[in-house]
Amino acid sequence: MKVGGSVLASPPNPELIRKYADLIGDLRAKGYEIAIIVGGGRLAREFIGLAHDLGLSEREQDELAISVSRLIAQVLAMKVGGYDWRDVPTTIEDAAKVLNERGIVIMGGIKPGMTTDTVAALLASEVKASIIIKATDQDGIYTKDPRKYPDAKKIDELSFDDLEGLLTESRHRAGIHQIIDPEAVKILREKRIKMIVVNGFRPENILLAINGARIGTIIC
Repeated sequence: MKVGGSVLASPPNPELIRKYADLIGDLRAKGYEIAIIVGGGRLAREFIGLAHDLGLSEREQDELAISVSRLIAQVLAMKVGGYDWRDVPTTIEDAAKVLNERGIVIMGGIKPGMTTDTVAALLASEVKASIIIKATDQDGIYTKDPRKYPDAKKIDELSFDDLEGLLTESRHRAGIHQIIDPEAVKILREKRIKMIVVNGFRPENILLAINGARIGTIIC
C-alpha cells in the first residue's frame, strides 16, 4: 500500500491517520501481510522549498523530504503498534525483515534520488507482493489533471506503456509530484506487479480494491 503524502500529510490529518491504523489492523486480523509506504506530501515540499531557498543541493533537499516521510510513517506505525514500533525501516532489506516478523511494515523514503513510489515498487518486488494499492488525492488516473481541466476523463484501466505517455516528467527531482514516479513505472512493468490507484481520503476504497471491486484505475 502506497499512501500519498497528499492524503496523510497535506496537512497531517489525525482522523485519517486513525482510520488507516484501524484499516491496517483489520487487514492483519484477516490474515493479510501489509507493507505501507507513506509520502511526505505538502509538508515535505515545504521543507524542499526551504532547503532550496537556503541554497542546499537537490540531494540535501531530498534528504529533508525523506525525513518528513519517515516522520509521518513513524506516527502511523506508533498508532498501529505502539512505542515499540517507533523505529521505521530505512532500507528495503530491513523492511522485508520487519514484514516477515510482524506481518506489517510501515516506512517512508530511503535515499535521495528515489521517491516513495519507487520504494513501494522495490519493496513489492523484494517480498513478491501480489498488488500495490496507491492511495492518492484523486479517484484514479485521468487523461489530464482534473484540477485544471474540467473535461478530464477518468481512465478505468491502462497498461504501464500507456501510463508513460501520461507522465509529464521522465526523471526524478526533489519534490516531483505526478501520477507515479517514472522509475517506479519501470520496476512495476519489469516485475509485472499490478497497481490500483484509488482515492485515499476514503480508506474503505482500499478494501474494495482488495476484494476485486471495479474502483479507481487499474494499471497492469
